[in-house]
Order: sequence, then C-alpha cells, then structure tokens
Amino acid sequence: MRLAVVSWKLLRATAHAAGGWWTIRFSFPRMSPDERALEVQRWSRRMLEVLGVRLVVQGTPPAQGPLLLIVNHMSWLDILTIHAARHVRFVAKSNIKNWPMIGSLSTGAGTLYIERERPRDAMRLVHHMAEALRAGDMIAVFPEGTTGDGKVLLPFHANLLQAAISAGAPVQPAALRFADRRSDESTDAAAYIGDDSLLQSLWRTLSAPPLTAYLRFGDPQDSRGRERRAWAMTLHTEVDALRAHTYSDGRAHGAP
Repeated sequence: MRLAVVSWKLLRATAHAAGGWWTIRFSFPRMSPDERALEVQRWSRRMLEVLGVRLVVQGTPPAQGPLLLIVNHMSWLDILTIHAARHVRFVAKSNIKNWPMIGSLSTGAGTLYIERERPRDAMRLVHHMAEALRAGDMIAVFPEGTTGDGKVLLPFHANLLQAAISAGAPVQPAALRFADRRSDESTDAAAYIGDDSLLQSLWRTLSAPPLTAYLRFGDPQDSRGRERRAWAMTLHTEVDALRAHTYSDGRAHGAP
C-alpha cells in the first residue's frame, strides 16, 4: 500500500513537472515578466501540495527588487519552497541546466548559472548578478555553497555578496526548516547531501510523513559601506538566529 501511495505521488509530480515544461515552452514567450513570476509561484505552490508539503511563511517576503536573498541550503526542495513564497532568480551550478526537464524548468524560472570548476567564473557571475540587481531583479543565493544536514549552518562564502555591494542593493536573510507535520520536530526526510541521488532524495521525501516547510524572512540590510567578508559573518549569525525561531504559528500559504 505504501509503495502504491508513493508511486502515485511520484506520477503526479512528474505530470505536474511536465505541465510546467509545457508552460515554459509554449506560454512564457507570450507572458510579461510579472506574469511569468506569478506562474512560477503558482506552479511551485501546487508542486508542494502534490509532494505533501505544507508551506508556512513567517516574516515578510521581499515585495520587489533590487534585492539579494540569502538562505540556508538543505535540499532540492529549498528552491520550490522559496519560489512558492516569492519568485526570485536563483544562482545554481551550471550542470543543472542539462538535467532532463529540470534544466528547462530552472532556466525558464530565470536561474543564473555558475561553472564551479572554473574559479574565475565567479567573477563573471558577480558582474552578471550586479547588472541584474541594477535592473531591479530579486536574486537568491545559498552562501554555504552546498547542502547541509540542517543541524549545523555551514560557513558562508562571501564572494557573491559583492554583487549587492556593487549594485547598492539590500540583502535580506531568510531561513528554512523542514519538520514532521505531526510532531513539528525537524526532519532530514528532504535532505540531499553526501552520496544521495536526486531520485533517492525524492523517494525519501515522498515516503516520509507529511512535512511542513518553514520559511522565515528577516529584515533587509543596507549594503552601503559593507565589507563582504565581515558582512558574510554577520549574515551567518542572522540566518542561524532565524533558523532557531521558526515556529508553528506562521501563515500557511501566507506569502502576500
């Protein structure tokens, strides 16, 4: 019975992903940027529902750009959760754009790619991010640079903060936590770390009891007069504090 339930969820998720691909391929060219953003948010909320994940938003999501969003990183589910609260452009490793279907969804959502195996590519990305911020975009980054176990916040890399400093854009910290919906205890069911494959992580998420995804937003911070390394340490402390203050009285599907 459990195998049948999980298989049905996986089939529905695949169908919803295919629908998203179709929308990006055939409808996005006729949409305005604002219409695309709303469609990404709607699609992401529906995918969370399909996966059995309840979204709880705490604090105030960004209303408009320019803004750089800084968030801790645990899973492939992080991007869906953030998009369900507010559409932003993400920074991701370049090989994702070659993944079947997922690459098209990622590119269609406005993702900026970095080639991690090329050290100098970070400089190119910072310039690209600064240009996008000056144009009024909202961009999200995972400054840990990789996924963690959700228990300990990894050190933050400071390089990408230079984009906000160069563009004079504010930075808003935010924190994610996934919890068992029944007990509200943190869970690693959605974790995507170590030797996990995407399919293994997805199957574990679908097999787990229903989850709650907590997304807590802090207050935006002015970039003027900042030094990126010192600022990265300040933001690390802030995100860690936000993680500790996720709680169960947030607003389900409550992003304005």
